[in-house]
Amino acid sequence: MASLLVPQICSKKQNSCFCHPQPGCLCMVWSTQPENGRGRRIPGLFWLSWEPQSHRTYRPKDTQPQARYWEAEEEIDFEKDLLTIPPGFKKGMDFAPKDRPTPAPGLLSLSCLLEPLDLGGGDEDENEAVGQPGGPRGDAISASPCSAALARASSLEDLVLKEASTAVSTPEAPEPPSQEQWAIPVDATSPVGDFYRLIPQPAFQWAFEPDVFQKQAILHLERHDSVFVAAHTSAGKTVVAEYAIALAQKHMTRTIYTSPIKALSNQKFRDFRNTFGDVGLLTGDVQLHPEASCLIMTTEILRSMLYSGSDVIRDLEWVIFDEVHYINDAERGVVWEEVLIMLPDHVSIILLSATVPNALEFADWIGRLKRREIYVISTVTRPVPLEHYLFTGNSSKTQGELFLLLDSRGAFHTKGYYAAVEAKKERMSKHAQTFGAKQPTHQGGPAQDRGVYLSLLASLRTRAQLPVVVFTFSRGRCDEQASGLTSLDLTTSSEKSEIHLFLQRCLARLRGSDRQLPQVLHMSELLNRGLGVHHSGILPILKEIVEMLFSRGLVKVLFATETFAMGVNMPARTVVFDSMRKHDGSTFRDLLPGEYVQMAGRAGRRGLDPTGTVILLCKGRVPEMADLHRMMMGKPSQLQSQFRLTYTMILNLLRVDALRVEDMMKRSFSEFPSRKDSKAHEQALAELTKKLGALEEPDMTGQLVDLPEYYSWGEELTETQHMIQRRIMESVNGLKSLSAGRVVVVKNQEHHNALGVILQVRVMGIWTPEGCLGPWQCLPCSPLFTGPCDHTVLKLHPGDMAAITTKVLRVNGEKILEDFSKRQQPKFKKDPPLAAVTTAVQELLRLAQAHPAGPPTLDPVNDLQLKDMSVVEGGLRARKLEELIQGAQCVHSPRFPAQYLKLRERMQIQKEMERLRFLLSDQSLLLLPEYHQRVEVLRTLGYVDEAGTVKLAGRVACAMSSHELLLTELMFDNALSTLRPEEIAALLSGLVCQSPGDAGDQLPNTLKQGIERVRAVAKRIGEVQVACGLNQTVEEFVGELNFGLVEVVYEWARGMPFSELAGLSGTPEGLVVRCIQRLAEMCRSLRGAARLVGEPVLGAKMETAATLLRRDIVFAASLYTQ
Repeated sequence: MASLLVPQICSKKQNSCFCHPQPGCLCMVWSTQPENGRGRRIPGLFWLSWEPQSHRTYRPKDTQPQARYWEAEEEIDFEKDLLTIPPGFKKGMDFAPKDRPTPAPGLLSLSCLLEPLDLGGGDEDENEAVGQPGGPRGDAISASPCSAALARASSLEDLVLKEASTAVSTPEAPEPPSQEQWAIPVDATSPVGDFYRLIPQPAFQWAFEPDVFQKQAILHLERHDSVFVAAHTSAGKTVVAEYAIALAQKHMTRTIYTSPIKALSNQKFRDFRNTFGDVGLLTGDVQLHPEASCLIMTTEILRSMLYSGSDVIRDLEWVIFDEVHYINDAERGVVWEEVLIMLPDHVSIILLSATVPNALEFADWIGRLKRREIYVISTVTRPVPLEHYLFTGNSSKTQGELFLLLDSRGAFHTKGYYAAVEAKKERMSKHAQTFGAKQPTHQGGPAQDRGVYLSLLASLRTRAQLPVVVFTFSRGRCDEQASGLTSLDLTTSSEKSEIHLFLQRCLARLRGSDRQLPQVLHMSELLNRGLGVHHSGILPILKEIVEMLFSRGLVKVLFATETFAMGVNMPARTVVFDSMRKHDGSTFRDLLPGEYVQMAGRAGRRGLDPTGTVILLCKGRVPEMADLHRMMMGKPSQLQSQFRLTYTMILNLLRVDALRVEDMMKRSFSEFPSRKDSKAHEQALAELTKKLGALEEPDMTGQLVDLPEYYSWGEELTETQHMIQRRIMESVNGLKSLSAGRVVVVKNQEHHNALGVILQVRVMGIWTPEGCLGPWQCLPCSPLFTGPCDHTVLKLHPGDMAAITTKVLRVNGEKILEDFSKRQQPKFKKDPPLAAVTTAVQELLRLAQAHPAGPPTLDPVNDLQLKDMSVVEGGLRARKLEELIQGAQCVHSPRFPAQYLKLRERMQIQKEMERLRFLLSDQSLLLLPEYHQRVEVLRTLGYVDEAGTVKLAGRVACAMSSHELLLTELMFDNALSTLRPEEIAALLSGLVCQSPGDAGDQLPNTLKQGIERVRAVAKRIGEVQVACGLNQTVEEFVGELNFGLVEVVYEWARGMPFSELAGLSGTPEGLVVRCIQRLAEMCRSLRGAARLVGEPVLGAKMETAATLLRRDIVFAASLYTQ
């Protein structure tokens, strides 16, 4: 079988590639497919390459033809030669280092030199070395007409060996060092039989036998290792935290347990205090036993400790991060990264998370930060398996319409799905016969919801599948659904008595009017019947009452929003989804697999239920099977970096010497993919530096004086051509030109500037040139060799096309593809190709011979009507560069080939060194431009000086937990000093209020003027940000302010009872409480800032404002802390 020669065609148009022409090659087919019904046409070519049977292969002049190996076989040393001579060959490879051959001097033409110089260019990662994988073939250089005539190869063996021995090679890149592995996966299914032998006296013991994954984690804690436990909901991750706390108490050190929300901190404080006793709680408004050995706090409190250098950190042995998947939160996820980066190296880390697909990657990031191994322990299955159902019933007659969709073994039941669809269709058909043909497509109103829930709960009650959590993705719908079940009573008389007594004890701490709040009375009535509601609009004390009664089994049906899934271990027998769609703040969408799994994981009580039940209500039509499959069986969301720069972070880091802002960015999880190979980059840079020093300097005297310019022109020409071709492939006209029969020039890893013809067009998806490392790395290649007319078909990417010619051939693409597909089968492999194939081959061969310099190509401006200035200017620049290259004097020197290769090798090494230095430098940081812009904002406003030293205003801003620039500017502008404390509190509510709304017209003039002044200051800051280059508009920055609760806060600070506030605003009571609580924290921050700048009057007013806010039900102590 003859070797495959890939012909190459060049063109001298500005969007073509410079290379020496060789005989023909044929390419065929592209295809695309719509993604979500939309998308651009994306080419994927099938490439057909052809070589005449009477081809010639070449060898250097000084090589004599060898006898055929079956006629004159040489004697082989079977003890040594087998290391270098392949079986069946008479000659082997010589691995000894050899000097690179230097081409003999002689007359040279530009076309001779352009081909080996590869000015046509390829992807940057393509190997430049001839004879190496991905590089030009060894016989490509010697195949040009200007080369001396060479002899025919006598065999395939000669061809292979000679090609390898005569190839011009550049020094190989240093072999990359083995990558460090900081994340160590632990097999959670491997039993720990010698657990009690390894730990004869555990620091803590439970009333139950720990699971395997818990024992493995405990073993690593005993060795003071850091662990990442990614386990299913209710699997028992808290056991690991408890053992770490016990170890710290045994070692007389300290443990910090962090949680993403204050409510979870309160719950953990109660649990751990009951277990260990010596436990403290630190949240924004509560400080209990701060000297305890175990401190429960939010992640923000720990960050403040690290920035301030708290003494607590010195005695710290463990930090436990619960609900680590909360790092995906767009608003607060950055806090987790800051804390993980700043934690001292002596502190061991325990990460507790739901199952995530990239736990190893996240652990590897932390391990590289701390230079210590992180042991990753993941559970394989849930302790209580789940069964997922579709419910289509809506009345007592249809309450049995419960269809199994996903069983406890993870098998998807299509039979159950189609049964649900048929049940729904049958009811709709009966509805149409009775009320007309119009089909209901909506989810129905309160009446239909009531019928659905009454039938469902009756079925669950009969089957003993209560308690149940109903997840509803709207606060309003939660309230409506619970209120609509007025006829439902699920508690016994003894349970009613227990609920009544518990409510009395909990509400006794409230003042009389607060106990008569409408929400308190309504919730008490619901709880008395075994119903509960849990969402952010509920008063905090009522949410805690609901949680405690639910944990006791007294709440049988709980209507909750998604936040309940993040609470402590409060499993139910059944979980119901009111819908599979939610509003995420910008649009309605289906639940993500991770969201669904987190909520569904509340089903199944360990030790009580053999399986948990998950039910999806089908109030309207049954959801599509593909959507259900993706939601229930898809991969959970990966842990993703939400790292962003804030002014507080920048100012805090500028004040300390231990950590630069650039170091914080460099160590963030967002930079991890590009920074994890830093050590390998440093080693490679050292090797290249050494290699560069050993290279011989090229001699660029005499005629070679313009050799450096010649090289730079070629590099620039390649980049310009690539840019133009990219613009062509991104344009509508460029893609339209790729129709069936169009002749194109293709360049990829297998074919270098070869002619091909497009056969067929389909749609596959949206193509982006930057989204792929190389088309040949992600698309299939199907070679086929058939004797006299060898050819192959490849599926290519539009990025593989170096140029689009003006030529269009008449080809029968369907026949060619059908024939090709047929001859891939073994029994038809030796069949000759159809006439359509040979005709296409002959047409391309004729075209190649008729245009030795390459066929004309479509002009991007004149033919394709591309008016982009970069394309127009690029075309002009490409033509100018071609003229410069053609007029270069260095190519006429007989020393040019040797000196050019020396220069190219040196320049390539220097280029790679520059790339490595850039990757290792701060300049490669993604957020570096934004950092410089934010520093310029701080410099303009007077927070830092030219040297980066933090000034007084900057130190004041550091004391703020949020809106640091606006609050500082208001202080230094004396915008707050002239107001009364209640007026200051009312104005500042615009910075913390989360409920949209207007301030209203009933406000005093001082508040109206104050609001305008706050907006004016915010506008000024926004204008400075825009002037410094930040992409947030002034309107967006000012729009972050929300003065909807100004009147409510004003009246509350003046002493109005909470029961009277409801008439001032339609905002749910829970959100009002949250706003006032956050406002009190802001007042304390301003009090400290006022003392820092020597403003005792303002400090006293802020102290008074905080005192006015902190009263009654808004600041009722948590039930978990009592």
